[in-house]
Amino acid sequence: MTPLAVFRATFLLALLPLRTCQSKVSSEPLLLSPGSLRVATDPVGQYLQVQWGVQGPTDREVRATFQIEISRVKPSNVIWVEDYSAVVQGSQVLNWTWGSELPLECAAHFARVRSKVDDAKLRFWSSWSSWYKAEVPNSPNSPGPDSLLVFPKNKLVEEGSNITICYISGSHQNNVSCYLEGVRIHGEQLGPNVSAFTLHNVSFVRDTGSNLFCQVPHPSIIGGIVLFVSKVLEEPKDFSCDTRDFKTLTCTWDPGRDTDLPKYPAQRYALFESFSGEKKLCEHKDRCTWQIAPGSQETYNFTLMAENHLRKRNVSILFDLAHRVHPKTPFNVFIKNASAIDATLTWQVDPIKNYSFLCQVELHGEGKGLQQHNVSTEDRGQYFFGDLAPATEYAARVRCAAANRFWKWSEWTGRNFSTREAAPSKAPDIWRSVKSVLGSCNVTLFWKPLPKSHAHGKILFYNVATENLDTPPSSKLFSVPAPASGTALTFDRCSHRIRVTANNSVGVSPASVVVVSGDLANEEVEEERIQGTEDGFSLSWKPPSGDVTGYVVDWCDHPRDFRCDLQWKHLGPSTTRMVISSDAFRPGVQYYFRIYGISTEKMAHLLEKKTGYTRELAPAASPQVAVSNLTSQSFALSWEGYPTGSQPGFIRGYYVYLRPKVGRCPPGFEKAALPDGSECCRHDINNPEQKTFVVEHLQPESSHEFLVAPYTSAGEGPHGGFTKVTTPDEHSHVLLRIILPMVFFLVLITVLCYLKSQWMKETCYPDIPDPYKSSVLTLLKPKSPSTAIMDVRACIPDAIEVVNKPEGSKVQSSDARRPLTETEYTNKADYIYLLPGPFICFENLTYNQAAPDSGPRDGLAGPHSAPQGQLPTSPGLVPNPPEQKYMNFSGETALSYVSQVASPTSGDKDSLPTNALEPAPHSEYRKQMAGPLGLASPSPEEDSCLPATTRLDGGEPCS
Repeated sequence: MTPLAVFRATFLLALLPLRTCQSKVSSEPLLLSPGSLRVATDPVGQYLQVQWGVQGPTDREVRATFQIEISRVKPSNVIWVEDYSAVVQGSQVLNWTWGSELPLECAAHFARVRSKVDDAKLRFWSSWSSWYKAEVPNSPNSPGPDSLLVFPKNKLVEEGSNITICYISGSHQNNVSCYLEGVRIHGEQLGPNVSAFTLHNVSFVRDTGSNLFCQVPHPSIIGGIVLFVSKVLEEPKDFSCDTRDFKTLTCTWDPGRDTDLPKYPAQRYALFESFSGEKKLCEHKDRCTWQIAPGSQETYNFTLMAENHLRKRNVSILFDLAHRVHPKTPFNVFIKNASAIDATLTWQVDPIKNYSFLCQVELHGEGKGLQQHNVSTEDRGQYFFGDLAPATEYAARVRCAAANRFWKWSEWTGRNFSTREAAPSKAPDIWRSVKSVLGSCNVTLFWKPLPKSHAHGKILFYNVATENLDTPPSSKLFSVPAPASGTALTFDRCSHRIRVTANNSVGVSPASVVVVSGDLANEEVEEERIQGTEDGFSLSWKPPSGDVTGYVVDWCDHPRDFRCDLQWKHLGPSTTRMVISSDAFRPGVQYYFRIYGISTEKMAHLLEKKTGYTRELAPAASPQVAVSNLTSQSFALSWEGYPTGSQPGFIRGYYVYLRPKVGRCPPGFEKAALPDGSECCRHDINNPEQKTFVVEHLQPESSHEFLVAPYTSAGEGPHGGFTKVTTPDEHSHVLLRIILPMVFFLVLITVLCYLKSQWMKETCYPDIPDPYKSSVLTLLKPKSPSTAIMDVRACIPDAIEVVNKPEGSKVQSSDARRPLTETEYTNKADYIYLLPGPFICFENLTYNQAAPDSGPRDGLAGPHSAPQGQLPTSPGLVPNPPEQKYMNFSGETALSYVSQVASPTSGDKDSLPTNALEPAPHSEYRKQMAGPLGLASPSPEEDSCLPATTRLDGGEPCS
């Protein structure tokens, strides 16, 4: 053996004991005991913070596992067990956090820890540490009997999460009831004074929180909390970053629903760039800016971090800065050289070094896009718009993007403009209505406003030119201001050509021509009924035999109005069918359509007339029915028709309802049921032109009730009240034929007898004239203006006749002018005459009241001659009159009424004056005389004194 080998063997033998000793030391178990256990609480977050130290060998790092137990209410009630692994070395303090579902204030919580070393050979737990009770600051240990506490206070949770609520009460548990937003909730009892309940999937109610309260009714104790529920923080969407000038990066995103509450405004965002390691808090919730350092990196990796009190979210993007160029909005946008049909758009863009732009141009008109074009340009661009409409408003806009590396369009910017006006390009659509009245022709001319696409501007007026086609030819031109849509014309003859043009500020439209024919005889055609639908009316017609250049269909949208709103449509010569529809069509309204053919001379000829309803309705009213020809076995009904178009449908006929007292229906009637369920007899008149009907085969002296109701295809008209009629006796007409002539002759005889009696009375027994109501009074002027009846004292009579009827014979004085004694006056004087002259004497012999022993005074045939002298006086009659005054009519000849002295028993006693002349008894009616007054005035030389007996005015007698 060599010396080297011996040395190796000796060295190995020396190390062998040392290795054996080391193996013994390593094989001994390594124990770690947790110590210095502490438990802190966070009532707001409902966390237990468990803290402990490690006791054992600390010369090297070892991996150990610690087991933590959490118990509630009492140490033996373990509710949570969890293992916690950590690498420990030396004197190290470890921390572990546990969140509690139950508020920490509602129950006591305990914690303990044990550990073991993660060794593959030996694994066993150390002893448990002592239980440590967690103390909650300001937690009530023993609430009073009048207290009710609810926990947790001001709790913030996410929408859709679960939360446990508890309350501590000093009263009996059965008396406490709890409510969340007015809805009662139920829980479980945890202890003598503690109960808890769990709310599942809580919902957001309002920003200020949801109200939860508990109450004890007796005595009234209330406790509660506000539960704050926030929206769930969402992950940011559409996160992107770009630059407009290579100086600043702008990052934008969609934050989603806002989770901030007024009490918890904690939603915030931050940008982190991983290549540079820089971080920046964002001032806004939807965007953030990042400054680009000159000559810095070209690639960026951004992480957007969003967080609030309950959750964190983040999203990242990686991009090359050269591919994220977003140009600014174009500026200096203008419209140049705008005409009636074209315009040019110009704009500018902020330049970017080494970049060109692709710009997009759009043209909008009348609310829709008309043109779109892409234009490559540098910092200045323009585009020419053609094929524009005159007098039209347009909107042009432009946006740009980087042409080299397209990323995003800039915002739109634009300009509104209007093209200029041009002359109208289409003739007005015209039509006419012609009426011939008494040899003249009334034409109403209509036209439709030109559409904007053909008006090319505002229409100012319409020119109407009329040309007489008869000899001698003549023409007229006049203007109608816009916006009129028609005018009325009157011609002596109907043969005229009418031209209408529309005018704006630039020019005149082409002319529309219509010819009015003087021959209207062929305008009368038969009207055809058609059936319309809700969609309108389908019209068809036969083409005429002659050549036509087209057709015109006209109608009224409102036929029941005075101004029917005439409508018309022009059709081509090959069209013989069309559908007329209008929003103005209504059910129950009759519409009339006229179809005209237009000849090569522009003359319209009526071809067909049609009428109908879009939908017929039942009649609106029943006719007024009259009864005639009433006999014992029949009666006739008659009624008037309806005006044209007044009913909501075509009258197809009439139903005659009869309700007889007996159960049988007359011939021609059938049983029918009324809407009220009663039965009656009905007869159908299916001819709408028939307006009379005779009800026959009736019984005499029988009562019947009838009703006439029209009907259309939609149903019957309204059933008003029945009218009652009673048939007479069958012999009554014979009696009428006898009684009526008898009554006629009786009335005729009565009238003849009455007329005969009136004639006899006027002939033999006329009425006595009243002297005081004679017309002679109108010729005298009384002394008093208020005197209505002549007073004898107010005038001088022409003659006075006094008739006395003494028992002896009458004696007449032969000398009327000689003074008489009182005896002579009393016994002899029958007549007294004044101022003799020619008189007219008339006598009424009817009322002669002479005594039976005296004969009639037939001998008095003319005027009496009175002797000259004074009249006899009679004291006591009247006082002495003053000087006699006579009435004179200035030589005019007149007849003066000479009145008899009326008997007190005749005439109107009340109208006699109180001092009238009292006649002697047995006076009789005598002759009445009248004479010229002008002859009755005596000469001034004669003695004008009269005796007192003749002073009728009450004056003094002459001396």
